[in-house]
Amino acid sequence: MSPVRTVLGRVLIVAVLVAGLPVPGGADGGGGGGDGGGGPEARAKAEDPDYTAGVKAIEAEKFTTAIPLLEGVIARDGTNADAYNWLAYAVRRNGDPEKAIPIYQKALALNPKHRGAHEYIGEAYLTLNDLAKAKEHLAALDRLCFFPCSQYRDLKKAVEAYERSGGSAKPQAAR
Repeated sequence: MSPVRTVLGRVLIVAVLVAGLPVPGGADGGGGGGDGGGGPEARAKAEDPDYTAGVKAIEAEKFTTAIPLLEGVIARDGTNADAYNWLAYAVRRNGDPEKAIPIYQKALALNPKHRGAHEYIGEAYLTLNDLAKAKEHLAALDRLCFFPCSQYRDLKKAVEAYERSGGSAKPQAAR
């Protein structure tokens, strides 16, 4: 057998093995799915009606409605990294990216692998003209995403646009 066929055969075997691996559920969502969990604990956190209403308000771009709902969630459950991430997102999109940074940091302290929080804090740093910090979170996403994930791609596009524009192209920070 030729060396090319041997290599191609090995590549095919690896591809088949990788394709058979389970894919973490919820890992690609913007706000949640920090590390691809989706187990019973993650589902219980997501079942909080204020959490659900807060996320729906964000999806409808009603950030001022989402903020108190998500603040209530974290008051009841200070370990919910997804709620902290969504709260920070709502605060940032409501026009206060500086106030959002420590909230994202809390989400990342709870779950250092939270891909949504890495993406969004990177965008907040770009809004605040801190390219170096944004790139730190892009590098973190590069390490966390075995295959390129949407959070990495989105933050990379935002960083590239920021750089091309000399800092004038920034992610949405205000309504």
